[in-house]
Amino acid sequence: MRKLGLSAITAVLLLGCTNTGGANQADSETAERQLVFSDEFDGSKLDRSKWNVEGMEFWVNNEQQAYTDSPETISFASDVEGAEGGVLILKPVFKPGADTLADRGADFVSGRIDSRGKFDFTHGRAEARIRMPDNVGAWPAFWLLGNGKWPDTGEIDIMEYVGDKSWTAVAVHGPGYSGETPIVKRQSFPDGEDATGWHVYGVEWTDETMVFDVDGRAFYTVTRAEIEKHGEWRFDTPKHLILNFAVGGIYPYKVFKIEDPYYGLPQETADAIKRGEVQMEVDWVRVWSISEN
Repeated sequence: MRKLGLSAITAVLLLGCTNTGGANQADSETAERQLVFSDEFDGSKLDRSKWNVEGMEFWVNNEQQAYTDSPETISFASDVEGAEGGVLILKPVFKPGADTLADRGADFVSGRIDSRGKFDFTHGRAEARIRMPDNVGAWPAFWLLGNGKWPDTGEIDIMEYVGDKSWTAVAVHGPGYSGETPIVKRQSFPDGEDATGWHVYGVEWTDETMVFDVDGRAFYTVTRAEIEKHGEWRFDTPKHLILNFAVGGIYPYKVFKIEDPYYGLPQETADAIKRGEVQMEVDWVRVWSISEN
C-alpha cells in the first residue's frame, strides 16, 4: 500500500470498533486496521495536499455539467445539522455560457475532486459519510478508480445516486464487465430512512472479495470467482478516491427516461439548481488498511 501525505495519521483500531456490519465483521473479528487516509473537512478550503480538482476539459457519460475549480461548486460549511464537524459541499450551479467546450455547451457547472497522485491504496476499507439531495437526475458518487487506462485497472463504485431517495447503488467495472456491467447492486434504505439523511457508505476490499455496506449493513459481496466469469480480476492494483456531483447523463436517463429539457435531468431539478437548492454534503472520508492476525 502506498501512503502519501499521511504523517499525522497513526490511529490503530480493531475491526469491531468501526461500522462494517453483518457477516463481514464476523468473518474478520481479529483483523487489525490502521487509518491511512482521512479528511474530516473541518477547514475552510480544500486540502490540496490530498485532493485535485477536475476541470472543464473532462467529459463522460453525456453528463450535463462542466466541472470547475470554484467556490461556487466546491465549498465548506460548519454547524451543519447532523454533521460531525465541518462539511464538504459539491454543488451544481446554473451558469450558461461558462462551459468552454463548444461541442458540450453545458448550462451547468459542478464539482469533482480526486486523490490521484496524492493518495491511493491497494486493499482495505474506504468509507464516507454523505447526505444527498432529493432531486431526480442528480448524480453524485463516491468511488475508487485505478491509475491506468479505463477500465483495465478497475473501478469500484461505492455509492451512486440518481435522485430516487429510496435507494443507492454500487458497481464494479473492469475489462469485459464495464459500462453495462453485470456486477451491480441496488440497496434500499430501511423504513423511515432515505438518501437525504446522513449515511456511511463503505467497501471492504481484499484480494478475494469486495463487500459493500451502508451504515455497517453489508448488502452485496463480489468475489474474485464471480468477476472472473466476465473478465480478468483487476483489483490488486492501487486505486484513488473520487467524489463528484454530475447532473443528468446516461445513468439518470436509463433510470428515468428523461430527455427534456436536458438528457437525464427534468425541469424540476433544473429549477431547483437555479434556486441553489441542490447539493451533496460530505462529512468525512476515511481509508483503513486491514491485516489479518
